[in-house]
Amino acid sequence: MPQDVANNPLLRRLARIPKSTALLGTLALLLVAVLLPNPYSGILLLALAAVLAALLVTTWPVQPPATRALRVIVLTLLTAAALTRLF
Repeated sequence: MPQDVANNPLLRRLARIPKSTALLGTLALLLVAVLLPNPYSGILLLALAAVLAALLVTTWPVQPPATRALRVIVLTLLTAAALTRLF
């Protein structure tokens, strides 16, 4: 575990969450956001994008370049979807 993760209690707690639980939670949040009416849907999608952006920035140094590119693409698509639902 990198030194930054070892010193940060929030990151240690996040690291203990099972990957399947994190995936299912994210998918459930995405499904709820898609089913909500437009202004609320966009706000929830932007909140999800902000959380994913924070995770992307935090894990950037330890990710291989291919994973970084994929995550940036997904984050861009999610942000674009959120903005189209807002406006």
